[in-house]
Amino acid sequence: MKKTFLAVLATALFFAPALHAQHQPYSGLQQRAIKALSEQQIEDLRAGRGMGLALAAELNGYPGPLHVIEFSDALSLDSAQRAKMQALFEAMKRETIAIGGRLIEQERELDQAFVSKSVTQISLDAITQRIGATQAALRAAHLKYHLETVETLTPHQIMRYAELRGYTGDRPALHHHQRKH
Repeated sequence: MKKTFLAVLATALFFAPALHAQHQPYSGLQQRAIKALSEQQIEDLRAGRGMGLALAAELNGYPGPLHVIEFSDALSLDSAQRAKMQALFEAMKRETIAIGGRLIEQERELDQAFVSKSVTQISLDAITQRIGATQAALRAAHLKYHLETVETLTPHQIMRYAELRGYTGDRPALHHHQRKH
């Protein structure tokens, strides 16, 4: 009986920190400058990073300009394609950095409304609708550059890109992009 009690007690003590953490999953987050955004998210938004926003394109055969640039030699890009990818990447960065900055400020506004206890249902609806529109604009901005990238690559380069990124398998969609030119 004593051994059983000790075993149960040891097990309870072993799992206690995990159980405590499950009940306090946000502990420590109250110290964030903007509660809804981690420092990494703020840094990514300020740098115009994709943060997975273009996965619908990337994983369905629509490469993005950054990774195409990274694989430019393996893809045998010609000088015009290299220049186009660089221009697309720079335009994407400019656009997404601006939108990301707007999103950070909107999240800061939402946070401040709660900090100051001035939030109302009307102000909450307005702020969250602006945040939602900005999030949509950010995602659309990242995705549109994947569309433009495909217009610059050959079907063979798109297939090679998929191989280089490890996306090969049964991916028939990689062969059927509609090209404008």
